[in-house]
Amino acid sequence: MENFNLNEMTLEKAIDFFKDNVGALVIADSKNDSYKSVVRRGIFNKLVAESGGKYHELIEKLWYHLSKTSDTVSEKYQSFVMTSGSFAGKYSRKVEVMVDDIACIVQVTIYPLKEKETYLFILDELDDSQSMDETLTTQKVKTFQNTYLFSMYIDLVKDTIHGISVTELSDDVINQELKYTQWRMMIVNAINKDYQGQFLEWSDPEYLKVKFAPGQTASFDCLMTNLEGKEIWVKLIFSRVGTNNPDDYRYIYMVQNINEEAQELRNTLAQYADRASKDPLTAIYNHGRMETEINNALIDKVAKGEAVSIMIMDIDFFKHVNDNYGHAVGDDTLRHFASLLNDYLSKNNGVVGRWGGEEFVAVCYDADRERAAAIAEDIRQKVAAENFAVVGNITCSIGVTTLNAADDFEKAYRRMDNALYEAKSSGRNCVRLA
Repeated sequence: MENFNLNEMTLEKAIDFFKDNVGALVIADSKNDSYKSVVRRGIFNKLVAESGGKYHELIEKLWYHLSKTSDTVSEKYQSFVMTSGSFAGKYSRKVEVMVDDIACIVQVTIYPLKEKETYLFILDELDDSQSMDETLTTQKVKTFQNTYLFSMYIDLVKDTIHGISVTELSDDVINQELKYTQWRMMIVNAINKDYQGQFLEWSDPEYLKVKFAPGQTASFDCLMTNLEGKEIWVKLIFSRVGTNNPDDYRYIYMVQNINEEAQELRNTLAQYADRASKDPLTAIYNHGRMETEINNALIDKVAKGEAVSIMIMDIDFFKHVNDNYGHAVGDDTLRHFASLLNDYLSKNNGVVGRWGGEEFVAVCYDADRERAAAIAEDIRQKVAAENFAVVGNITCSIGVTTLNAADDFEKAYRRMDNALYEAKSSGRNCVRLA
């Protein structure tokens, strides 16, 4: 507007200026799920359909896409789009949308019209300088904010939710009219089935009223699908607002992203569990883990009619190794022996562990009596042919038994041990079956 003169400005001129400069002007009908574009230019030629379209699709473009991308939210959250877009009064906010993979800041201003559930949308693109200060301010709190994926206020008496903030969508509060009881039954679909029962218990209005005193906060961890459709670990936090009115049932609900911490913890626990299952000298399974392996085989395999055999292997005259070469060489020999067993059995659907001293136990899956005997004989021959550092050649005796449905651990172990005793009594370096 050249040669601007305030005294010459009229309503008509102001309207003309508005028509020539506004990014988009849209009339929306929420009740009939439709909108019509009156003005559109610039980026809004791509964001807003010329002939109009469905109102909820416009809301989805403006609010329900992931931050820094135009990808829409996971299917499990699509039901929330249909409950958005009702405005009781004038409303204004900045949103970030993606146009041709470029992030654009858009100022959205909404005016409710006289006809119920109809609105006038005024959309304008803001340049970088207009949003720079706001962006810098936002970045200062991102580290804290990004850990909280979702938050809102709950009023159980009015059965309402408000102040909804979804960090993955926007830094701003989302305008949405939804009852708490509705929201609760919609969001449960995003929670892993193993935790849905606990969520429904904790989020039940009566449970919240009875279990949470004013000012009390509690939480539990669970798996939940995020807006990208990925299942992550989150902490669900419920906190009752502290007031002097015992009948004031207002709460804060938050979802905190703890996925990285949970994965680190799980990895740490897995490492400790692995250590607890391994023999520190030979790095194969220990006595306790092998006893568990045999019991699990009886429950999970043998009970279903699958063939499983177990064997115990004892290095012949191992005391002579320690006495003649020392315990350090003895330890090296045990490690070499364990590695040989583990390499062979892992290729033949078996697992092996150190039972104690120079005794080792193996569980052979899909191995009936004949197959187990062949595996044991292969092991005996491989050990006898192997060259062990310092000590040269050694041999082993092996006792084998096949598990049956009438077995418990003690019965099976006794047969296997008796077979080993028979092998030793027969001159060692042989296999005996029981």
